[in-house]
This record gives sequence, structure tokens and C-alpha cells, in this order.
Amino acid sequence: MEKTETKIAGIKIPDRLKQILSSHTSFITFFLMLMALGIMTNGGALRIGSLQNLVVAEAVRGFAALGVGMIIITKGIDLSLGQVIGLSACVASSFAQSPDYASALYAGQEFAIWLPIVAGISVGALFGLFNGILVAYGNIPPFIATLGSMSIARGFKLIYTQASTLGSLKNEYKVISQGFLGPIPYLLMYVIVAAFIIWLLMNHTKQGKSIYAIGGNAQAAKVSGINVKLQLVKVYLYAGILYGIAGILLSARLGLANPLTGNDMELDAIAAVTVGGISHAGGVGTVGGMMIGLMTLGLINFGMTYLGVNSYFQLLVKGGIIILAVYFDMRKHARKD
Repeated sequence: MEKTETKIAGIKIPDRLKQILSSHTSFITFFLMLMALGIMTNGGALRIGSLQNLVVAEAVRGFAALGVGMIIITKGIDLSLGQVIGLSACVASSFAQSPDYASALYAGQEFAIWLPIVAGISVGALFGLFNGILVAYGNIPPFIATLGSMSIARGFKLIYTQASTLGSLKNEYKVISQGFLGPIPYLLMYVIVAAFIIWLLMNHTKQGKSIYAIGGNAQAAKVSGINVKLQLVKVYLYAGILYGIAGILLSARLGLANPLTGNDMELDAIAAVTVGGISHAGGVGTVGGMMIGLMTLGLINFGMTYLGVNSYFQLLVKGGIIILAVYFDMRKHARKD
């Protein structure tokens, strides 16, 4: 077999190696950044405690990334996820407050621990269903549809909470997110299970193949017999359920929820999956990529915080990452075309 190679900056690189590097860019980037951060902090950022903090901080975003990642694979987008997560967190928290807390939304009323969980997931699912119907059957562009639902969710959040903080959550609710199994945070186990389920859905079911086909070419998918509208509604619904779970976990981790909960999370989730190789051109992306992108972005956040970088600059960095990732993704697909 003839060996081919390419010269980059005067260095000969075998095409096979170039192909491997290109296929695993996200993982290589993450590994190099992890090593760089470890060197810059003299190993402090790689200690067990630091890694636990990183995992706990990013696990909730993991649910958001899985949801919006599936949507982007269908060539859609969801700008409402941060506000839906915040609303789910507020609704769930209102049913998880201690009944003897005088400022509780339902002061004096004791609710079973399953009620805030069901309520939070239901809120996320309803908004996911709403978004899916708007996009699939209303033929409204995903950007516009979810921009509108973002405002609606934010309005509901302010009305429901009366712009106040919902605190004093019961311990049996908070332990859902704050607990550990040995050195392993519960949150890590939840996100691994969720990622595995989405991986099974995307790679080993007919529905998963349909999702990729819709993102690749919706018209061709329709001609091949796929019910495109129904599948789109299902994808947005699944994403909504994941947002609802994220809201519950976020409020349990913080021990409270307020009208600011979930703000800007859409930026983090979209940036994470973009870095992880989910193409905004549709039809391309993996669950593994979503998770690597999530951890890469989390590493950037964690590293800048650890090194004392002003939080305002973190917004600049994240915005720049999205632009650069999309730019290179577009160039890659332009070359393929």
C-alpha cells in the first residue's frame, strides 16, 4: 500500500496520522489543555478535590449539552434551554422547601419528595414539546421559536417566584445532587447514565439514524419515509426532559433557586457541543464529542477561575470559542463539498 504524506510548516506528516489527528481533535485538545493547566498550577488543578469540583460544576451542564446537542444534529438550535432549566429549578424548589420556612412559597405545606422531581421534569418536557411543535408543525425557524419560548420561560419564572429566592430546601432533596458514593459525586453518575442512554438512542436505534438523516438532508429523509415532523417534536421533547432534570439537579446542588438560575447556560451548552464537534450544518456529531466538549469548556472555566482571571473575561473567551469553532467547522465542510 502506497504511503502518502503532507507537509505542514516544513514537517512531513503521514496522511494516516493526519486523519487520526483530525478525527480526534476534541480529545487531543482536551488532553493538551489538561496537561497545560496541570503545569501552570503545579499540579494543583489535577488533585482529586479539584477534579471533583470540576465534575460537580459541569455535570448539570452535561444534561443541557446532551439536549441541545441532539437538536443541533437535526440542524436546529435551542436558545430557551437556560431559562427552561431555571424555571424547572424554581418550580421544583417551590415543592422542596421546608414547610416550617416562613417565606416558603407554600408555607406550612409538606410535599412528598417525588413531587418536585416530577414537577421539574414536567416543566422541561412541556417546553420541549412546545418548542418541537413550533418548529415542526408551525414551520417557525428554531432560532425564532426558541427565542420566543426563552422569553416566555423567563416571564413564567419571574411570575412564579414573584422575583424572590426559593431557599431552605429540604435535606433529602439537596442530597440528590450533593451526595457522594465514596469519592464519586452522585452528579457524575447521573450524567454518565444520561450520556449512555442518549448514546444508545443515537447509535443503536432507528430513531437515532432518523435524527442524523434529518440533520443531513431533511428533504431526503422525508422522501425515504421518515416522519420528519414527528421526529423533530420527539427530539425537542427529549431535550426538554433533560433540561427539566438539569433544573432539579441545579437547584438541589445550590440549595435554592431564584429568577437568575439558569441564566446564560445556553451559551455554555452550545459552546460545549460546538467545541465537541457537533456541526451546526447538521447531521454530524457524537455523544462522546458532546462530553469531551463539555469537559474542555469546563476546563477553560475552571482554569481561568483557578488562575484568578476576572469572570467578565470568561464571557469573552466563551464567545470567541463559539465563533472560532463554528468558523473551522464551516471551513471543514466547505472543503468536503
